[in-house]
Formats: sequence, structure tokens, C-alpha cells
Amino acid sequence: MGRVETAVEPSSTAAISWWDEVNESPIWQDRIFYVLAILYGVVSAVALVQLIRIQMRVPEYGWTTQKVFHFLNFLVNGVRSLVFVFRRDVQKLNPEIIQHILLDMPSLAFFTTFALLVLFWAEIYYQARAVSTDALRPSFFTINGVVYAIQIILWLIIWWKPVPALVILSKAFFAGVSLFAALGFLLYGGRLFLMLQRFPVESKGRQKKLQEVGYVTTICFSCFLIRCIMMCFNAFDEAADLDVLYHPILNFVYYLLVEILPSSLVLFILRKLPPKRGITQYHPIR
Repeated sequence: MGRVETAVEPSSTAAISWWDEVNESPIWQDRIFYVLAILYGVVSAVALVQLIRIQMRVPEYGWTTQKVFHFLNFLVNGVRSLVFVFRRDVQKLNPEIIQHILLDMPSLAFFTTFALLVLFWAEIYYQARAVSTDALRPSFFTINGVVYAIQIILWLIIWWKPVPALVILSKAFFAGVSLFAALGFLLYGGRLFLMLQRFPVESKGRQKKLQEVGYVTTICFSCFLIRCIMMCFNAFDEAADLDVLYHPILNFVYYLLVEILPSSLVLFILRKLPPKRGITQYHPIR
């Protein structure tokens, strides 16, 4: 019987070779991490400019949900930018738990930032149905407190006894948190969207508000669902590890899809300034 030879497509071989070459090259690693740092820096600057514009427009409102949302966006993206500027130095920090904290804490803050949208939509939905919203804000702080407490406990345990199983558990926990956030957007964004649909067609701004809620719900649900899936792979597949220097392409795609693009798009959609005092007009966040 003749020998069967398996032909390998030259294009596939070239693609694999390019992927490995970029991943293993310190120069390309630094370039990709610096690009991420620049992108995060731009988003952070945009959020800060928008915060300043809102403050100048309605200084008398104090720290509204809208202002807190933009401030947290500025903070989260700014910290991410600094982490990627010093990404190689971060990888050298000891004990190793410091690396996990610097890489994962912005993700927790990102969750809190966008959970504000879910809180705001829930308040609008229940107020429109004449249901008390007194328990919503305490629930928001309680959920965030529990999430942060569990993650901090996991970090402390990993610091005390750094076994791989605990690292996997930490990543799986955050995958669950991301899934919870995705479902929150689907639930309250969907409810608010359906409620707005029932408004009279001639209602002022109805179509625009429908688009805003629909777009933001789709973007945020997708980004947290992608984060959940990727964190599952990150936890159980070494080839999908995001916490190492030699996976820069994976880092670029992941952070672009789950943080940079969602933040940029939502900031663009919600770019409109709130009305001045005395002008009654609905705004997606106030």
C-alpha cells in the first residue's frame, strides 16, 4: 500500500508561523501592549472631557449617576492604560498575587461602572410601574460588596497558598460575575425597551430613546457574554491564558472586544449633555 502524505497549505503554515513569531517576539509584545495603552488612554480622556462638559452644564446637580458613570470610565480606562504601559514590569512583580490584582481589579471596576446602567434602567422601569425603588440602590451596593469581598478573599487565599486550582476558581468566579451582568442588561434593558415601545408613536424623542436603550443593551450584553466565555477558556485552557506576556494578540482581541469598543460605543451613544435646570427632558442617565 502506498504511503499517504498529508499536504499542508502554505497559507496556513505562514499564518501559524506569523502568529507564533508575534507572540514570541518581545518587540511585538511591547508594541501591542503600547497600542492597548494608547487606546485605553484615549477612552479615558474622552470620558474625562465628557465629565467636565456635564459638570460645566449642570454643576448644581452634584454627583449624578451620569457623572459617576463617566468618572468610573475615566478611572478604569486610565488604570488599564498605565498597566499596559508597564505590562512587562507588572509581570515581574512579586508576590505573584500583585500581578493578579493589577490585571483583575480594573475588570471588577468595569463591572461596577456598567452595572450603574442596569441600576438606572431598573429605577426607571419600576418608577414607571409605580413600584417602590427604595431597595434598588442598597441591592446594587450589596451585590458589588459581595463580589469584591469574594474576589478579595480568593486573592488572599491564593497569596497564602498559590495553587493552580484556586487561580482557576478565581477566573471561573469572574466568568460567573460577567454572565450575571450580561443577564442584568438583557433583563432590564429588554424591559425598558419594551416599555418605551408601548409609548405613543408621536411621543417626543421616543424613537431616539428606543435606539439608545437597544444599542446599549446589545453592546453591553454582548461584551459581558464574550467576557464570560473568554474567562472560561482562560481558566481551563493554557493556550487562552490572558495573564502572560506571550499571548499579546489574544490580549489585544480580548480587551478590544470586552472593554475598549464597548466603552467607546456607549460613551458615544450617551454623549448628549443633560438638559439645564428648568428644562424637562428625558435623558438616558441622570
